[in-house]
Amino acid sequence: MSSIRRLFFLVIAWLSFGLGVVGVFVPLMPTTCFMLLAVWAASRGSPRFALWIREHPRFGPTVVAWEGERAIPRHAKWLAAGMLAFSMLVLAVTVGAMWLKLALIGGLSALGLWIITRPEPALGRE
Repeated sequence: MSSIRRLFFLVIAWLSFGLGVVGVFVPLMPTTCFMLLAVWAASRGSPRFALWIREHPRFGPTVVAWEGERAIPRHAKWLAAGMLAFSMLVLAVTVGAMWLKLALIGGLSALGLWIITRPEPALGRE
């Protein structure tokens, strides 16, 4: 792989990882999706960085569960459902156009249903 391509993936990995870390502290910012993107990009740009994320005590178990089983831990499901519900409430109060409000809330509801119906990891169910 060319060094420019590796650098591109490495930049994507570090940006995604940074956004994922911010998501730990900012309520409506997702963490897991950014970590999954970081691992994907790091796997192509720096396998050592990807391994470090997978072995990280805070981020690793969720990433490994998703990669291995397409599973989401119970605590992550509850957190996602709560954040989606809060987002829907904010949309219901702030968006004026009824069609847009219904479309956004419908989309978030579908996303929430999808998340809740994912299996939980086989080992260490939370």
